[in-house]
Amino acid sequence: MSEPAAPSRRAVIGWGGAGLALGAVAAGGAAALTRGGDGAVPAGGAVPFHGPHQAGIATAVQDRLHFAAFDVTTKDRAELVRLLKDWTRAAERLTAGAEVGEGAYGGLPEAPPDDTGEALGLQPSRLTLTLGFGPSLFDRRFGLADRRPGALIDLPRFPGDDLDPARSGGDLCVQACADDPQVAVHAIRNLARIGFGKVAVRWSQLGFGKTSSTTPDAQTPRNLFGFKDGTRNVAGTDTARLDAHVWVSGKDAEGPAAWLDGGSYLVARRIRMNVETWDRTSLAEQEDVFGRDKREGAPAGRAKEHDEPFLKAMKPDSHVRLAHPDTNRGATMLRRGYSFTDGTDGLGRLEAGLFFLAYQRDVRTGFVPVQTSLARADALNEYVRHVGSALFAIPPGVRDTGDWWGRALFT
Repeated sequence: MSEPAAPSRRAVIGWGGAGLALGAVAAGGAAALTRGGDGAVPAGGAVPFHGPHQAGIATAVQDRLHFAAFDVTTKDRAELVRLLKDWTRAAERLTAGAEVGEGAYGGLPEAPPDDTGEALGLQPSRLTLTLGFGPSLFDRRFGLADRRPGALIDLPRFPGDDLDPARSGGDLCVQACADDPQVAVHAIRNLARIGFGKVAVRWSQLGFGKTSSTTPDAQTPRNLFGFKDGTRNVAGTDTARLDAHVWVSGKDAEGPAAWLDGGSYLVARRIRMNVETWDRTSLAEQEDVFGRDKREGAPAGRAKEHDEPFLKAMKPDSHVRLAHPDTNRGATMLRRGYSFTDGTDGLGRLEAGLFFLAYQRDVRTGFVPVQTSLARADALNEYVRHVGSALFAIPPGVRDTGDWWGRALFT
């Protein structure tokens, strides 16, 4: 098919071809570089889609998020497999900055175009697409019950949970992260369009203002309470910590979980933040609640953000003290959450908060003990409410153009 001039997202080769043009650079040739689990990526450029692990986990965290959970509506296993293959081919193109299929125009006038078109002319913007499988997919519909990993549990109901079933769970999830919100939304929209009649969006969440970073050498982001978040997060370049705490391997990937070797587990929690109450709280109390000072982000009793915390200098119910690995037998997660605002709650208050995303090797030794500790005693509980929850098994990466999302699970 014909190609318009750069920087159009028009496909550079035909649908189903042997390769894609990756690594588009910003106009002018002076693009800033973003470093992370995928190495240096030009601002606006393309993050490689293929690899042993899915992009969007250790990748340097992008500025925007569109997360979607899907219910599988087909009962035909072959149709689900066909969808995963089609999604993989579309994801290869989307993350490379290409249009889906034959593109947004130029095809048969009598047929809908293959691409919805709202990202025409935009750069890849470091788009990553990360797919996961929820516990509900492993029921009797597709013959997967005996392949459900032991760590893909039904999360316990923690004290204080106020979960909305309409914002929880899901058979499948896709996490779209990009530096341009339109690029992220375009990706989810086109995957949902491809899946029409086979899957349906159960819930989705837009996010802005990353609240954790996988590049600790960069400035630590702040959450909507104004405090630095993710100071001790796992770095996307720290292969030892990633192997220890994020990637499923070895004995974790034996028996029913063998297909998950090289994958991970994702916990997604929608946390409503009562910002109006927080905004009327004294600075001293805010700092006691977190266990860090607001300006520098230093732990209580220390001078600098990255100084080793002295937990006993913090109040027993401070957030940092209760969430720290030393309080939870070394439990460690890679976090890459986002802030959100979704209008008002009808009572004149902002519907705002944190969309918490955490990747880990095993939720039973990661998220569950930490959240159990926090739910029981965290002083922050006065200001937050968990209203949505989901857990997904994240399969390994797509190795090459002959591979596809979830192949090891279904074959």
